[in-house]
Amino acid sequence: MASTVVQRPRQGWRARLRRDRVLLAMTIPGLVALVGFHYLPLLGNVIAFEDYQPFLGIINSQWVGFEKFAILFNGDPAFVNAVKNTLILTLVQVIFVFPAPIVLALMINSLLSDRMRRIVQNVLYLPHFLSWVVVVAIFQQLLGGSGLLNTFLRSHGAATLDIVGNPDLFISLLTSQVVWKDSGWATILFLAALSQVDQSLYEASAIDGASRAQQLVNVTLPALRGVIILLLILRLGDSLNVGFEQIILQQKAVGSEASEVIDTYVFNYGILGSDWGTSAAVGLVKGVIATVLVVGANKLAHVFGEDGVYRA
Repeated sequence: MASTVVQRPRQGWRARLRRDRVLLAMTIPGLVALVGFHYLPLLGNVIAFEDYQPFLGIINSQWVGFEKFAILFNGDPAFVNAVKNTLILTLVQVIFVFPAPIVLALMINSLLSDRMRRIVQNVLYLPHFLSWVVVVAIFQQLLGGSGLLNTFLRSHGAATLDIVGNPDLFISLLTSQVVWKDSGWATILFLAALSQVDQSLYEASAIDGASRAQQLVNVTLPALRGVIILLLILRLGDSLNVGFEQIILQQKAVGSEASEVIDTYVFNYGILGSDWGTSAAVGLVKGVIATVLVVGANKLAHVFGEDGVYRA
């Protein structure tokens, strides 16, 4: 018997406004916070075009146009070194940090015992709630000159290792800290996606003789593909932020040549040097680059048939 679809008449915007007035009223506090703490501060970027003096304020400071952006193009060796270190750290973190929670989620999902799975998850989540001060202190106590590792080596007559203060190992040290602190927490989204995979797919593939590795390639990874692409796009938008607090806490141990990144350069040159306009100019350019990366990656995802972050 053919079914008949009853279409309701389309309501006007006033009728919909009256209908959803309670829900709309509930969004007002969130909208006020969003505008007050995220959009209004954007107006402060105008100091990137001024010789900003705090005692004169934004309105009375001298307008200098793009003069503060010259630092991006004048070949300052310190700034070039900061950009180089930032790009290297970004590349290393995309290669090693981004896949870490995916691998962890797959390992946790493969555990047969639910109790063991919950215990492992809770242990892996804990480092995320530690501040960078605590994390850096833990690594100092483990790998520092008088840390646990070197104490053990001395007690056995072996040569000590300079890991924390070695500029050549600084990128590896930063990467290992990020992986230890945040990879467990980042597994939440992947585990949620894995929980939505139809178990009949695994059963059907097992009947067809598929091994665990083949199930991983043909069932699990395709189920995670959308989440992976979504998070990778968001990661690109944050790619030039490579951990200001984490780096500034350890910069003195290895020197600025190995540890200076764009954020620390802006802090040392712009904030401590009271050149607020330069700080704002570099931050503005970073924001533009991040926007271009997110929009470009989102378009690329659409080309390959993925939803991405949004659809215009």
